[in-house]
Amino acid sequence: MTVAPPVIEKLREIVGQQRVLTDETSFQQYGVDRTTLWSPSPGVVVLPGSTEEVQAIIQLANAERIAVVPSGGRTGLSGGAVALNGEIVLVLDRMNEVVAFNAIDRSVTVQAGMITQQLQTFAEQQGLFYPVDFASTGSSQIGGNIATNAGGIKVIRYGMTRNWVLGLKVVSGNGDILELNHGLVKNNTGLDFRHLFIGSEGTLGIITEATIGLTRPPKELSVLVLGVVDFPSIIDVLKTYNDGMELTAFEFFTHNGMEKVLAHSEVPAPFESEAPFYALVEFEALSETQLDQAMSLFETCVMEGWVLDGVISQSLSQAENLWKLREDMSETLSRWKPYKNDISVNVSRMPEFLAEVESLAAAEYPNFELVWYGHIGDGNLHLNILKPDDLPVEQFAGQCSVASKQIAALVGQFNGSISAEHGVGLLKKDYLEYSRSATEVQLMRQVKQVFDPNGIMNPGKIFDAV
Repeated sequence: MTVAPPVIEKLREIVGQQRVLTDETSFQQYGVDRTTLWSPSPGVVVLPGSTEEVQAIIQLANAERIAVVPSGGRTGLSGGAVALNGEIVLVLDRMNEVVAFNAIDRSVTVQAGMITQQLQTFAEQQGLFYPVDFASTGSSQIGGNIATNAGGIKVIRYGMTRNWVLGLKVVSGNGDILELNHGLVKNNTGLDFRHLFIGSEGTLGIITEATIGLTRPPKELSVLVLGVVDFPSIIDVLKTYNDGMELTAFEFFTHNGMEKVLAHSEVPAPFESEAPFYALVEFEALSETQLDQAMSLFETCVMEGWVLDGVISQSLSQAENLWKLREDMSETLSRWKPYKNDISVNVSRMPEFLAEVESLAAAEYPNFELVWYGHIGDGNLHLNILKPDDLPVEQFAGQCSVASKQIAALVGQFNGSISAEHGVGLLKKDYLEYSRSATEVQLMRQVKQVFDPNGIMNPGKIFDAV
């Protein structure tokens, strides 16, 4: 499908001649996210600079019955920003300014195209802190974070993106501008449409501005890395530390994953001994009391037989290196073209679930290497299936697709989620039934119909129209 020349001309009238792109290079740049399973095929790329321009584009798309795909930082891993069928790709890169800051309310209103790291830097300049943090903060955008309800490494302390969104300005699928919640902390006046747009993956409309809550920055962060004897013991360690002190992060990773990070970077090993699993614990050490408590809990974990060895950061640089053992894993594994699963189950059931997946892989996919890591403190597991060197990409993807359906079925048995934080997009919509009932999916379709009656907003993402 192509976008007719008269429509392209109308788009140029809205945003300007230079901000409507029709060349193949732009299609390849803006029409896809970080998934590599689809080749983008948009009809036109448009870069608006204001909410009013976004509204005009959506109104034109409705009049012409042309689908619209929102494009933010394009860091997604579920195909949520892929344009396959001649859509208008609406790029928010130009809308990246701070609109307002309120020191009393500890809130900032930003345009949706602001890079996450820029928001973090702005908060720091005000002596405050935006706590949602993950590997792609340097390129992801706030609008995309909100549209996928991004999580990351600090969820155990600060929660998901949803917890920090005080207000939204959106253009709905039928072209209305909605200002939702106005930054209020308490607003008990009926349905809160703000929360419908959070996590909606652009299927209801376009987020153009967001009012974000900020908090005080953490101080004197210390990092512990512990070598743990098995995965069930990680849960014991988590409970011990959760009961004994307030944590800002609790991550885990497997030894085979850490080996790859060590082999492809200058990060030193945390200690000489090896363990099958590692836990990374971060906390505020505001006094010697907290440090003493952390070491006391460490000794308890060793005496219980859960922990083999450990190290605590003695400097900022050492803390950064310990974090790299976990944070560098995704980029390091990319050379093996991993098939990723972003899943969650209740923390108490994680050992049983992981054992079931390992058993399935050993029985049916013995040639596949699995690397686990994740935000263990909030039940989020990242399962990476590495491609064997001698297996063609297409064959590997086909086998992994079958494996993912089997894993999704296991997720369903554990009442878990097929997508903990990356969204559903195109990649996981066939597995949605394992996390949501048929009634829930139908209600989602009905909600979409209310906000997007012509079905132009990011069609085919999360669920199909019928």
